[in-house]
Amino acid sequence: MPDLEREKAAAAARAVAMVTDGMRVGLGTGSTAAYAVKALGERVRQGLRIVGIPTSERTRLLAQEVGIALTDFAHTQELDIAIDGTDEADFQLRLIKGGGGALLREKIVASTAKRFVVIADSQKLVARLGKFPLPVEVVKFAAPLVERVLRELGSTPKLRVGADGSPFVTDEGNHILDAHFGVIADPEHVARVLTDAPGVVDHGLFLGMATTLVIARGDGVEVIERS
Repeated sequence: MPDLEREKAAAAARAVAMVTDGMRVGLGTGSTAAYAVKALGERVRQGLRIVGIPTSERTRLLAQEVGIALTDFAHTQELDIAIDGTDEADFQLRLIKGGGGALLREKIVASTAKRFVVIADSQKLVARLGKFPLPVEVVKFAAPLVERVLRELGSTPKLRVGADGSPFVTDEGNHILDAHFGVIADPEHVARVLTDAPGVVDHGLFLGMATTLVIARGDGVEVIERS
């Protein structure tokens, strides 16, 4: 297994160890979160009793494949823990998420969790956010207007496309603009502007949400709690 994959698996294992019997668990999306879902499935086979809410259709399919019982917000409005990956995290536990296209459901699930545990390999921790393009989920009709807002914020936006060259469509039927900043000098300002912009469904800045960052570096795993 390549080094980064080992780190992803190690971070996921540490986070999954925080899950106890009877918990309601948010199940993240992406390559690192998939390790956590699979590890939870193994614990379920060993007798752990949990229910999960997935953050995407592909996570739902994976959770069903590994035997995790699922629920939804019609049956529970609060989760004990959510475990998800990230595209970038800074030392204040501010995140950029949405590289996998599930940022809206990821933010909804994280917002309902008493504890939001973010798992990452060593390359995801950065001094300043922005090298990874910021995903912005938009209503198709308003995409050109949101592009203008993103340019005014100092980024270069690009419509995300799939492997066939057609626009990527989220589970909620929206498009994604990937905004290339390089460095986001003021993430809180960018988040406020985007939240207020008509046509923006949500954005990939997760600020003040992560309670715990589990980051693997080589053979070690560090757990950072938000102060």
